[in-house]
Amino acid sequence: MTAQSEGKFLLLAGLAIIIVFISYSVLTAPDRRDAGQKISDAINELPNGVDKASRQLQDRTPGDKLNDAAKDERDDIKKATNQQ
Repeated sequence: MTAQSEGKFLLLAGLAIIIVFISYSVLTAPDRRDAGQKISDAINELPNGVDKASRQLQDRTPGDKLNDAAKDERDDIKKATNQQ
């Protein structure tokens, strides 16, 4: 390896580590909503179902919210294609 390619490798490795650290920090950040915001979010989710509305009252990280959204979409796709 030449010095230039080693430098590029180290730069890319450092950049990848920084991206992983920032992503982890964002996805595991605590829920900073107050009680009024949680209730407002729950009321807005009521048309989508009581279970989805009740989730809004819980303290959840952005990662938890993303996971729930993915599961909801999977369930909606199964319903749409009659694969229950």
